[in-house]
Amino acid sequence: MENKNKNIRVRFAPSPTGYLHIGGARTALFNWLYARHYGGTFILRIEDTDTLRSTPEAVNAILDGLRWLGLDWDEGPEKGGEYGPYFQMQRLDFYKQYVTKLLASGGAYYCYCSKEELALRRKKQLAEGKPAIYDRRCLNLSEADKKDFEKEGRKPAIRLKMPDRRIMVHDLIKGEMNFDCQLLSDFVIVKSDGIPTYNFAVVVDDILMKISLVMRGDDHISNTPKQIVIYQALGETLPEFAHIPMIMGPDNTRLSKRHGATSVIEYQKMGFLPEAVVNYIAHLGWSSGTNQEIFSIEELIKHFTLEKVSRHSAIFSMEKLNWFNSEYLKKMSDDEYKEMLIPYLEEEGFLSTPLNSEQDSWLKKVVALMKSRVKNFRQFLAYGDYFFTEDFTIEEKAVQILEQDEVGNILWQLVERLKQIDEWNEENIEKVVREVAEELNLKGKQIIHPVRVALSGKTVGPSLFAIMEVLGKEKSIIRLERVIKKLAEKEKKNI
Repeated sequence: MENKNKNIRVRFAPSPTGYLHIGGARTALFNWLYARHYGGTFILRIEDTDTLRSTPEAVNAILDGLRWLGLDWDEGPEKGGEYGPYFQMQRLDFYKQYVTKLLASGGAYYCYCSKEELALRRKKQLAEGKPAIYDRRCLNLSEADKKDFEKEGRKPAIRLKMPDRRIMVHDLIKGEMNFDCQLLSDFVIVKSDGIPTYNFAVVVDDILMKISLVMRGDDHISNTPKQIVIYQALGETLPEFAHIPMIMGPDNTRLSKRHGATSVIEYQKMGFLPEAVVNYIAHLGWSSGTNQEIFSIEELIKHFTLEKVSRHSAIFSMEKLNWFNSEYLKKMSDDEYKEMLIPYLEEEGFLSTPLNSEQDSWLKKVVALMKSRVKNFRQFLAYGDYFFTEDFTIEEKAVQILEQDEVGNILWQLVERLKQIDEWNEENIEKVVREVAEELNLKGKQIIHPVRVALSGKTVGPSLFAIMEVLGKEKSIIRLERVIKKLAEKEKKNI
């Protein structure tokens, strides 16, 4: 059971080697919810010791992603705090102090082995069926040995001396976990260039930042015994640990882009709402224990506890994410929806602002027609492009509808009647369309389907008559006449 009777300090500590993805966002969210639930502190720390892959652009992308999701941090980049700095490469002096302490106590030692030597020994161990762990060749080097190596130009790494025992720890999600240190190598804690490795820097930072709970993905379980040994070698108190389940694809393989999982900012570009994304990823491994699925952020904070986090992998579903988003969109007023849609329309070149009152009123009509039919703003652009441009997408199966016999003649007769409508509204349009269908002895769909395709390029959509009213008389007739002309030209070629 989680301990709620102390100063709660949790952290999200991404490496800036790429964008903030669903897995990282979920880890950040769970830590944020935990801190907010118990009145604790949520710390953002940037682990940038991978100097070859870390970039300022990735840092900005991570911060932008967290801000978009609404996950504000109490300490960290741009905020500062009592325990900074919050970039690891600005904390090298702290790591030097702690590694000096380990070297002095015999908990760590210098290693002069080259990469080539280590690779050869590893290959031999594997060939002999032995575990591929460091053979401690440098554990008891004399000062003379060290000087000889340094004369050769070798720069030492520093290894932690693993104890010869088992380690047991209670994980707040997984339960009891134990590890056999004899199966673990004396791992490097400081590389030969003086940069600390992940496991060492993390522990030093968590100690100095007074982290009370380390909550992270269960792909980090293999790091846990190494980090515990560092804590113990330094004589420090362990934090609590909670390893949250991995997120898998629907096919039960590791989550990737082919499953629809991408960076958080990409979801923004795709037209998802941050509230919907937060609500969805909160359910990836956590359940309220009720049938409720849509939660306000206040409700998530109220209900979130680690006791409700599953031990089993969560399954990512793009379909479910779309469902969450559509539920939020449906609850919006047409005015709210319109204002959020406008930037996407501008980006696509479908309109430019500011809108006059007539354009604003027209756009609200389009929103009212399309809002319940799409699950994100990008779908709105894809399925509703015909409202904004003559260069709209024509579906492949829609073309076949226009190629049916007599379609050109049917459309021509309809156009002649549509031209006679004085008051262009949904009711009058429907009346004329159905009259023409009856006069030509056609079923309603035999005229409605080709008209829909001619006007929108789509086989399904909102009410055809509502579409025609919103498009307007002139635009509707021009599009129908354009299709009639193309069909006539095609017929001539086939004669």
